[in-house]
Amino acid sequence: MQVSLIIPALNEAGCLAPLLSEVPRGLANEVIVVDNGSTDDTAAVARRCGARVVLEPRQGYGQACAAGLAAANGDVLAFMDGDGSFVPAELATLLMPLRQNQADMVVGSRMRGGMAAGAMPSHQVFGNQLIAWLLHRLYGLTLTDLGPFRTVRRDLLLALNMQEFTYGWPVEMLVKAARRGAHIVEVPVSYRPRLAGRSKVGGTVRGTVLATYRILRTTVRYVR
Repeated sequence: MQVSLIIPALNEAGCLAPLLSEVPRGLANEVIVVDNGSTDDTAAVARRCGARVVLEPRQGYGQACAAGLAAANGDVLAFMDGDGSFVPAELATLLMPLRQNQADMVVGSRMRGGMAAGAMPSHQVFGNQLIAWLLHRLYGLTLTDLGPFRTVRRDLLLALNMQEFTYGWPVEMLVKAARRGAHIVEVPVSYRPRLAGRSKVGGTVRGTVLATYRILRTTVRYVR
C-alpha cells in the first residue's frame, strides 16, 4: 500500500520542523507539504526537512488539499494539519483499517482520543459537535468529530468530484462518501495545542464562525 501524507500549510514555518521530525520512517512513502500562499518560510522549512513542496497560491483549505491530491502518487492518501496539533505517529492507527480492508476512509476523532487541555476552544468544540449531529441526522453517519486527520483510498476520493475549496472540504468528503455507500470508520487520536502561533479557525470567534458557516453550508448542500 503506497501512502502519500499531505499537509496543507499556511504560514506554518514555526510548526513544520518539529512536526515533520515526528513523522515515523516507513509510514508514508512521500510527505507533501502544500504551501497555500504563505508569507513566511513555510516552503523553505518543509524542503529542509525533506518534504516535497507543492505551491498553491489560491488560498483555501480545500484548494491546498486538492493540490496535494493532484500531486500525490499514493493509492492511499493521508491528510494532516500543519500546525502540529496531531501526533504523526498515530498515522499508523488511521492506516490499519485500510490495510485490513475494513474501511474506505478512516477519520481520526479528537473527541474519542486524548485531547490536551486548551487544545480546542469551547466554541470550536460546540461547532464541531453540531456538524457531527447534523451528519448523523441527514446522512446516517455516526461520528463524533469531523476529523481533518484522516486517511482515504485514492480511487474513492477521486470519484467524489470534490468542489468545496474552503474549510468545507473535510465535510464534503464525508457527505459524498456516505452518499456513495463508502465504509467510513472512526478511530481515536490525540490532540494537543498547536506548536506555534495562533489557530486560523479556533484562534478567534470570527474565524470559528466563518469556518462553521462554510462547513454547515456544505453539510446541507448535498441532502437532496
